[in-house]
Amino acid sequence: MKSNIKIILLALAMLIAGLVIGYLIFGNSGTPMDSMEPTAHQHDSVETAASGEEIWTCSMHPQIRQNEPGDCPICGMDLIPLSENTSNDPLVLEMTSEAVKLANVQTTIIGGSTEVSGQTLRLSGKVQADERRASSQVAHIPGRIEKLYVSFTGEQVHKGQRLADLYSPEMITAQRELLEAKKMANVSPELLTAARDKLRYWKIPEATIQEIEEDGQIKETFPIYADATGIVTNRRVAVGDYIKQGGVLFDLVNLSKVWVLFDAYEEDLRNIRLGSQISFTTPAIPNQTFTAGVSFIDPVINPQTRVAAIRVEVSNPGGRLKPEMLVYGTLENRQASSVALTIPKSAVLWTGTRSVVYVKLPNTTVPSFQFREIELGDRLGQSYQLISGLEAGEEVVTNGNFAIDAAAQLNNQASMMNKDVLLKGADHTEHLPDYTESTPIDFKQQLMDLTQSYLALKDAFVATAPEQAGTFAATMIDKLAQVDMSLVKGDAHLYWMEQQEALQAHGQQIVELTDVEEQRRQFDFLSQALIKTIKVFGIPDDTLYIQHCPMAFDNEGAEWISIAEQIRNPYFGDQMLSCGIVQETIDKDFKNPPSVTPAAKPMAGHNH
Repeated sequence: MKSNIKIILLALAMLIAGLVIGYLIFGNSGTPMDSMEPTAHQHDSVETAASGEEIWTCSMHPQIRQNEPGDCPICGMDLIPLSENTSNDPLVLEMTSEAVKLANVQTTIIGGSTEVSGQTLRLSGKVQADERRASSQVAHIPGRIEKLYVSFTGEQVHKGQRLADLYSPEMITAQRELLEAKKMANVSPELLTAARDKLRYWKIPEATIQEIEEDGQIKETFPIYADATGIVTNRRVAVGDYIKQGGVLFDLVNLSKVWVLFDAYEEDLRNIRLGSQISFTTPAIPNQTFTAGVSFIDPVINPQTRVAAIRVEVSNPGGRLKPEMLVYGTLENRQASSVALTIPKSAVLWTGTRSVVYVKLPNTTVPSFQFREIELGDRLGQSYQLISGLEAGEEVVTNGNFAIDAAAQLNNQASMMNKDVLLKGADHTEHLPDYTESTPIDFKQQLMDLTQSYLALKDAFVATAPEQAGTFAATMIDKLAQVDMSLVKGDAHLYWMEQQEALQAHGQQIVELTDVEEQRRQFDFLSQALIKTIKVFGIPDDTLYIQHCPMAFDNEGAEWISIAEQIRNPYFGDQMLSCGIVQETIDKDFKNPPSVTPAAKPMAGHNH
C-alpha cells in the first residue's frame, strides 16, 4: 500500500517538473507563437482595440448601445459589434441571420412576363331591404284602436290580413246617413249615391256597404286590413290610441326581394359595369353561392371610406337573406390583358401616395434588404401589376417587411415614415419645405386644433398615465380626420398626406399599446411628424415651443411641442420632470431656413 502511494507521488512530481521546464524553455522566449502569421480575425481584433472601445448593439433594435457583449434587453437576442450592423447606404438595412429568423422574414422572386386572362375583384358588403318595397299601413278612417291582431315588430303580414278593429264615431254617423238615404232612394237617388261614395272613399268594401243596407244595422267597430305584404319593422300604435285619417299604424317592408350592397374602391370602379355578374356567399348560409347582375353604381364616393356602393338585386324566397347579413363577393373581369410583372400584395407597404417594398440583395455576407419605391397598376387577385421599380428575378420580402421597416426607422434609415435619409457621416441637417405663405388660414387653424389635442396627450405622458394617453390619442385621431386636406394643393397636399399617414399610424399605436414606455416611443415619432407639419404649414396667431430632452431613450434625445416655456418632460414624467431645453420657438412669422445644397461627397465604399 505504502509503495503504491510513493509511486503516485513520484509521478506527480515528475509531471510538475516537466511543466515548469516547458514554460522556461518556450513560454519566456515566445518564439513558436510569435513566428506564426496572425489570422484575419486576430488582426481585426487588434484594430478594434486600437481604435477604441467596441460598441455592441442589437440588429433588431439599433437604439440599444453598450460597451460589452450581452443580450438585447428588448428581444433577448445576442448583441453584435456595431461595425457588423452598419451600412453607409441609407437605403440598405443589414440584419443578422438570427434577426431574420426572429422576424420570420420570407421572400418571393419576381417572375417574368405573365399573361392574365382577367381580374378578380374581391368585394364585401351587406344585405339590405329594397327601399322600393317599403310601405306604411295607414288608417283610412279616424277612430280609436279597440283591438290589435298584429302586435310586435318582425311579424309577417299578408295583403288583406285583418290588422286591427277601430271604433269610429264618424263611421257611425256615415252609416246613419246611408240608411236615411236608402229610405229616400226613390225621391233622391243622388243622396244615396253620395252616401255610398263617402264609405267607398274610406276604403269600406262593397260587400260591407251592401250588408249595412240590407241589415239596416249600424256597425260600431270596423276592421282595418293590410294594404300590402311585408314584415312589420315598426309598430306605431297600441290598443286605446286614437288615430286620425291617414295615421300610420305599422311600417312594413317586403323581403321577397332584397338588395345586396357591396363596397368598391375608387380604383376598382373602372372594372365594374351595369350588368356585371357578382357571385357572393354569406356565412349564414354555407355551401350556397348567389349570383346577380349589377343594377346600380352609386354616383357619389363616400368621402370618409373612399368607396362607392355597388347594388345587386336578389330574389329571396323564404326570407333566408336577412338585412344586415355580411356577404363576400367576387367579380370576374373577362377582359384579357398582358402584364409584364406582378408582385404579391403582401410584399407592398403603403404610405400616403407611395408604395414601397424591401428587396433582398444577392451575394451579401450578411442578410441585406434595400428600401425601394415602386409604381403599381391594377390589382390582380392577390397580386398587383408592377409598372416600375423592380426587375424580373429580384427577391422581395413578402413576410416580415413591417419588422424590417421598423428596424430601419429606428436606425435612421429609409423607411415608410422616413424616406429622406442622408448617408451616415454626411450632413443630417433637415431642410423642410416652406408652404406657410400659400397655406390658407383655415387649414392652419385646423392644425392648431389638432395640436391642442396633442397637448392633452403630452400632459398624459407627463403624468405617466398610459390609459389617459390612449384616450387622448384616440381623440387626436378623431381631430386628424376632421382636417380638410382639400385646402392645400399640389406638393403641399402630398406633403400633408405623408405626415397625416405618420400621425395616424403612431397615434393608433398609442391607442393599442398598454406599456407607457412603448407608448412614449410612439409619441416621439408622432411628435416628429407634428413638428414638421407646423413648421411647414405654419400656425395662425399662437406661439408654440419645441422642447428637447437629450437623455430620452438612452441619450438618443427626443423633442415635443409645448404651449408654455416651462419644461414638463413627457418622456420621464416625475422622474426628471424639468429635464430639457427650449430648442425653437414657432409663431405666426416662423419660416423654415432655406435649403442649401451641400458640396457633393463621394459615397463611402460598402462591402458585403
